[in-house]
Formats: sequence, C-alpha cells, structure tokens
Amino acid sequence: MHPYPHVYRVSATGSQAGLVTVASPGLPDIETAPPPEFDGPGGIWSPENLLCAALADCFILTFRGISRAARMEWLKLDCRMEGTLERVDGSAWFTRYTTFATLTVPAGTDVAKAGALLERAEKSCLISNSLRGVRTLEAEVIAAP
Repeated sequence: MHPYPHVYRVSATGSQAGLVTVASPGLPDIETAPPPEFDGPGGIWSPENLLCAALADCFILTFRGISRAARMEWLKLDCRMEGTLERVDGSAWFTRYTTFATLTVPAGTDVAKAGALLERAEKSCLISNSLRGVRTLEAEVIAAP
C-alpha cells in the first residue's frame, strides 16, 4: 500500500439538460443522470446509485483483505446495499445504509469466524466510515455442499 494521504481526482461535465459525464484519469467515463425519484430518466447511473455501489464494492474489497489476513478461504460474496435518503431538518441526506451480505464458504469452514470477519469488514470499510447515517449489516454465511 502507498503511504497516506491518498488523493483521488474526479471531474464532472454537464450542461443545463442531459447527462453528466464523470471522468477520472486512466478510467472510462461514466454517464449519470438524476434518479427517477428526482425526475430523472432512469436506466442510467445516478450519484445516489454510485454512492451505494461504492459502499458495496468497498465492503467486498475490505472483506477480501481481512479474510486474506485471517487465512480464511471463501468462494463468493454477494452484497446488496440499500441507502435510505430522507429529509431531515430541511435537508436531504442518507440516514441509513443496510448491507445485505451472503458469503459462501467451503464445507467445513468455521461459520462463526466467517461471520465475525464480515462484521469486521463492515466496521472497517473506509467509504462507509466516511459517511454519516446508521449502518447495519444483515449477513448470512452458507457452507457449500
């Protein structure tokens, strides 16, 4: 790992109407629009979707590192993230983030240890640690046949 601080550069370009293009050096551009809840067209990434996607992605990547350090083998981790946007005191903000995680492990794996590592990953995710709002994890560990 590189020493801190890490700096991430992103830019966005848009006009009065239409899509916004998000870019970062060395990465493919992403087109975004407001979600349907804000009268957007739907069917395209929104900032709200990207935020929740970043949380789900960070959770899996964090779990990958934690499980590697713990020398625990696993087969697959499915993660679904729900972010709840509400109006509080006149401002809209995400008040809750719920991570739904299903971890599949090889037969004979210590399921309790796997669950504890999932909890640790949720508490260690740097993206979710950077946000306000209540976080919950609903995790399931399945042993493969």
